[in-house]
Amino acid sequence: MKLNGQQIIIFGLPRLDSEIESTNYTTARLLAENNTVYYVENPYTLKDYFRLKGTAQHGRRKKYFSLFNTNVIASETPGLSIVVPPVVFSINFLPEGTIFRLALKVNEFLIAYKIKRIVSKFKIRDFIFINSFNFHYPNIGPKLSPILEVYHCLDPLILPFDSRHGIVSEEILIRNSDVVLCSSKQLYTEKIGQNPHTFFVPNAADLSHSSKALNADLPISDLISTIKKPVIGYFGAIERRMDYILLEEVIKQNPDKNFVFVGPVSKEYVPDTFFSFSNVKFIGSVPYEAMPSIIKGFDVALIPFKKDEVSRTIFPLKLFEYLGAGKPVVATDFNLDLKDFTGNSVAYCDNAATFSNAIDHALLNSGADKISERIAIAANNTWEKRVNEMAEIMNNRILQKQSGR
Repeated sequence: MKLNGQQIIIFGLPRLDSEIESTNYTTARLLAENNTVYYVENPYTLKDYFRLKGTAQHGRRKKYFSLFNTNVIASETPGLSIVVPPVVFSINFLPEGTIFRLALKVNEFLIAYKIKRIVSKFKIRDFIFINSFNFHYPNIGPKLSPILEVYHCLDPLILPFDSRHGIVSEEILIRNSDVVLCSSKQLYTEKIGQNPHTFFVPNAADLSHSSKALNADLPISDLISTIKKPVIGYFGAIERRMDYILLEEVIKQNPDKNFVFVGPVSKEYVPDTFFSFSNVKFIGSVPYEAMPSIIKGFDVALIPFKKDEVSRTIFPLKLFEYLGAGKPVVATDFNLDLKDFTGNSVAYCDNAATFSNAIDHALLNSGADKISERIAIAANNTWEKRVNEMAEIMNNRILQKQSGR
């Protein structure tokens, strides 16, 4: 069931020019196919404003920052407009408590005031409000009086910046919401105790994009086309969740293979040894549009995440993107719930030896039948299907509210 002709305001955590395609923005883009969607990006704080002053990102938004500017930015998707919120005060440094919560009320007032002006200008009525993992501002929805308030929970709050106030704020947000959507079973298990209208809707893949890697006419990106094969690749952020201990063993065990990491690098998490290995290449950030030409050059695709309390809640987008490109996937056993969605097509490994063996097996067993199997699994896990699931949940909850349940 699809939402049709509905007006939707999505308050997201990623900004318009985020380096990596996000669940938040993908959801907005697909909902806009049949609805009018306004994506309100994460506001700049005063610290962001001065830190980024003079950059292209700042220049793009400069004329929209005003509290009284009700112009929106047209996106590449018809029906989807971007709203730049006003600049808010930097308050995360404050300790949790009365002073912080009073300061947060000021910031939320500023954000809600501008959204209300947008609502008035564009005559937005009977709209759905989705807080797409922007737990920093839990009280925006109630200030807008939507017909349905939804919280889309995508990750556990682990980083100190997020957890400092986010744990309290997320609890408020969950209580406020008519529907809570969780991207992993673990998150679902945690949140349903706080709100009975909680549902598990996992992440998926943009098959229309990743499947471009199957096009025989698409050239492999120049960034990796000259790297000696076999290329064992990873596409995404290189940061804290990676199992560097396991990876280092695997890299040492496979000197005949080149391990290529494509994405932004958080160097504070990457051991120095990784930059000295002759068979390890860091490509850096690339536009999401380039993803198919990058993945086409992978012989095996990796998801080498740590097995811990954080990772067991992760439902990575790249899993189905890799499969949608027909690539064999070797992963750590960080979240075995994924097996319910991938069957026997993905190897989930618990140590370096089994990981290395799985890579070798994938290199020797990647014929046309295996490629077809991977594509079929990805086709059952597309964003279109997931967003339809979300739409059905939201429709049902609206009907329940209208009937007084």
